[in-house]
Amino acid sequence: MKKIFYAFVLSLVTLVSCVDLNIPPKDIVTDDDLMSNEAGLAIYMARLYSKMPWEDFKYIPWNGGFSGQSWLGCLGVEGTGEAVCREGNSTSFTSESTAWWGLAYTLIRNANHLIETLPNYKDNYPEATFNEFIGQGYFVRAYAYTQMARRFGGVPLVDHEIAYPFEGDIEVPRSTEKETWDFILDDWDRAISLLPAKSTFTDTANKYAAMAFKAEAMLYAGSVAKYNDQVSGRLTGFGSKTGVRVMGFASEEARVASNKYFAEAYKAARDVMESGMYSLYLKSWKEGDREAQYKNMNDMWRDLSSPENILVREFEYPIVSHGIDAYSSPFIFRMPLSAGTCPTEDLMELFDGFDRYADGTIRVTDGEDHTKGSYLLFDKPMDFFANAEPRLRAYVIFPGDEFKQKEIEVRMGIYTGQLPIAPLKADYSYATKGSFYQHQAAYNSATNKTLYLSPNVNTEEVTYVDVNTGKEVKTFAGGENGPFFSNAEATMTGLYLRKYLDPDRMLEDIGEGKSDQPFILMRYAEVLLAAAEAGVELSIAGQPSPVAGDDMLQVATEAIREIQRRAGATVITDKLTATEASRDIVRKERRKELAFEQKSKWDIRRWRVIDESNREGFWGVRKESKSWSNGNSFAFKGIYPFYSTQAGKWFFDISFENRKTFGYTTRDYYFAIPGGEVNKSKYIDQQPNR
Repeated sequence: MKKIFYAFVLSLVTLVSCVDLNIPPKDIVTDDDLMSNEAGLAIYMARLYSKMPWEDFKYIPWNGGFSGQSWLGCLGVEGTGEAVCREGNSTSFTSESTAWWGLAYTLIRNANHLIETLPNYKDNYPEATFNEFIGQGYFVRAYAYTQMARRFGGVPLVDHEIAYPFEGDIEVPRSTEKETWDFILDDWDRAISLLPAKSTFTDTANKYAAMAFKAEAMLYAGSVAKYNDQVSGRLTGFGSKTGVRVMGFASEEARVASNKYFAEAYKAARDVMESGMYSLYLKSWKEGDREAQYKNMNDMWRDLSSPENILVREFEYPIVSHGIDAYSSPFIFRMPLSAGTCPTEDLMELFDGFDRYADGTIRVTDGEDHTKGSYLLFDKPMDFFANAEPRLRAYVIFPGDEFKQKEIEVRMGIYTGQLPIAPLKADYSYATKGSFYQHQAAYNSATNKTLYLSPNVNTEEVTYVDVNTGKEVKTFAGGENGPFFSNAEATMTGLYLRKYLDPDRMLEDIGEGKSDQPFILMRYAEVLLAAAEAGVELSIAGQPSPVAGDDMLQVATEAIREIQRRAGATVITDKLTATEASRDIVRKERRKELAFEQKSKWDIRRWRVIDESNREGFWGVRKESKSWSNGNSFAFKGIYPFYSTQAGKWFFDISFENRKTFGYTTRDYYFAIPGGEVNKSKYIDQQPNR
């Protein structure tokens, strides 16, 4: 589709002719040109899909939003806890630099034009072809409105093309949030009823893609209807201009609406599962073989033939490309930048394969928590990660692991003091999160310095005697890839992104706009997770299965087991139950599986777990301690490797990443309506809580 669209644009640009005022110019495309034949419709569809609000490599909320201008190649840095970024893009997901409003209605108008105009040319097409193109119109409109509803709640619903030139009062007021989600549900169902099992054009939706996106949308609607009640004061309100409930659901309708939407999500997901069209990617997977499981999950992001892919955003250099490799590769591969996505230790905590303290957090000392006792020592950094879940290794580059056939040397510093080694910082609390290792006595001591660090790229040089060889060694404190505290191009957390990066792309081929690996917009694993979550939610609510003969909890259990088995994770043995504990198992698995896929920022919003009162459920699991936050503010941790010259071994410290703090209030669960739209309209309301 992208080739069709760009070829069409090129042909228009190169048209040069004299203009006869009595006939339409040759560079004006009419409905007859586009609607009367499949070639023209292919161009129309390519244009629609090129304007879709896909959240892929080119989307960063605070760096262009949907303008297509984003260029820093960061993923999961919007306060989701997955990663932090060196730039201002690393900020909470509370607004976008280009709001999805004006662009949305342009796309919706084009979809409405297709839906209303194509019937005039129905006789030109076989019935199946005609239905597919109408179905595409509904798919585009449903997705456009889903993206609006997730941001704003109730929005103006335009189900027809408003003719130009405009006559009379063309303004449309915001509908209620319930009316908006019901409208979206109806559009998804129309798209599903019309689209074929296999789409005619690549990169466009088929029936099952529509089902999968419907499940995603209905999970959001069901969660909002249910969990708005757990936000202080109930998160709902009426527009001042119209008196319409533009945010939230009435108390008497919330439970019924929630059950309805979760049921629709479950049915849609189950239809995809039962179709047999898709399956998890297992091309190089082997039972019990952690290396094969890691390789399998590492390969799947670039394999367009994957049976897991439901809808993919393809790129092709130089026609349409992106820069994930240029901006998020390790420091030694910077071209022109690097380390745009720095995964957090908090994300690591979700995954299996690490020794744990009694409170369940990852163990780095022999004490009762990471601030006490003495550091555990390892012959090499990768020994610490030896049993880590293969899925995590496929998502994150560990210190000392290989990438592009090079060892990625990550070192916070070198410690020359005696053994055993006590925690390096005097205070690890949130209150002192701005404390750097450079502030510690072991580094600042003029008479007995034992800590050597890497405050910048010109790292501090260290001389010591190797305990194994007895030879003098001269090296730099921070290694090749940092962290370098005063340099913005090295990891800020001790970890680098691996997911999506091309391991075969050579340094000379890395650069801005040179990457073309695909972005998977929807895949089968997400469908399994949707069925599991909706099934558990309905079971908690005491609802019967919307699919005859289904044991929803058994379906949910098997879905989670299938994902865990592929990931090399610990597979649950007990059947899930109608409890919040089982719901949290599903949520946690979703956070793990879909990390860096532009999904988590929506999950933590719809679960209503980012505000201060509910933040203990942030990761999808309940924690007794919220030591990583204070009021509206919160921050994330890194895991930092050090080398001990006295032991000839490595140790790790867990500490707050010092430079990035996030904030979130209950009003941020809904974005503000663009001020210009409110100011110029007699109908459009600003959010009640703003």
